[in-house]
Amino acid sequence: MADRDFYEILGVPRTASLEEIQRAYRKLARAHHPDINKDPAAEERFKDISEAYDVLSDPDTRRRYDAFGPDFRQVPEGIDPETWSRARAAGRARAGAGAGAGARRGGRRRGMGPEVGGDFGGGVGGVGGGVGEDIDLEELFGGLFTGAAGRGWGPVPGADQEAELEVSVAEAYHGGRRSISLAGPHGTRTFEVSIPAGVTDGQRIRLAGQGGRGSAGADAGDLYLVVRVAPDRRYRVDGRDLYVDLPLAPWEAALGATVTLDTPGGAAKVTVPPGTAGGRKLRLRGRGLPHPHGRPGDLFAEARVVVPERLSAEERRLWEELAEVSPFDAREGARSRDGAGRRRTS
Repeated sequence: MADRDFYEILGVPRTASLEEIQRAYRKLARAHHPDINKDPAAEERFKDISEAYDVLSDPDTRRRYDAFGPDFRQVPEGIDPETWSRARAAGRARAGAGAGAGARRGGRRRGMGPEVGGDFGGGVGGVGGGVGEDIDLEELFGGLFTGAAGRGWGPVPGADQEAELEVSVAEAYHGGRRSISLAGPHGTRTFEVSIPAGVTDGQRIRLAGQGGRGSAGADAGDLYLVVRVAPDRRYRVDGRDLYVDLPLAPWEAALGATVTLDTPGGAAKVTVPPGTAGGRKLRLRGRGLPHPHGRPGDLFAEARVVVPERLSAEERRLWEELAEVSPFDAREGARSRDGAGRRRTS
């Protein structure tokens, strides 16, 4: 994401309000969700859209992004944009001089990996990430901000960092605890994470003091785990709403029925009205993902009419008898709907 603008990803101006950002996100998320859009590139596009929304929907994070651009996660608190720009320019100059000297010696300059506050630089799930491939910011800022010769800047707090945390639909519904490990230049660290019930895609879980290291005894930054709800073979997730297929026999769809449906919160009874066509969505209010401080989402059961693959002699006889006596014409219904649609758009 370093060379891509979050505003461009969402298709909004830099002056966009929070409401405009939310509308743009909802529209793009529906269009590119991998459960809906089968284009191989849709999943990566959806991740970019979610990251852009996560940054721009948080006022504090957005202010830092507007001030520092792609570097906003690596800049320690208390550093102004002008100072950061000078530090980067100095780092590039130093890296260029070092690379030239290495070339003259016939050697090859090793890329400088660690960044300021980079506890997890280059680690799992997007934590850290290079501020500049050839800039040793840890060394550079150590000279600018610490020590008696460091121009009196004093302690510098550690930078906040992010990683992705993939959860199942069941975990998003019930919550739970998870042990996760993140690797970085200072070794692998393991955390016990509490997943709150009702967590949604894009929501962040804060681990205080587990981000980048501060200098000269300053506090460490925070680690934010960005939740990603994993695709599920049964449920499709849209915010707090869940969607699930409801298989129905032809007679259940035609005559109506009460059927039992498994949901993340347990078995639920679904009343199927007579004449239910395939594709009709039946709403179960409040059976989606819970909301700790508000109204839970809904669960939508989408009717799928399933016909038997094999018929006994008696079943065949009954179907043939129905075909003889029924005036129903499925194609005529489709033609009527199509004609109505043409008349409405003409």
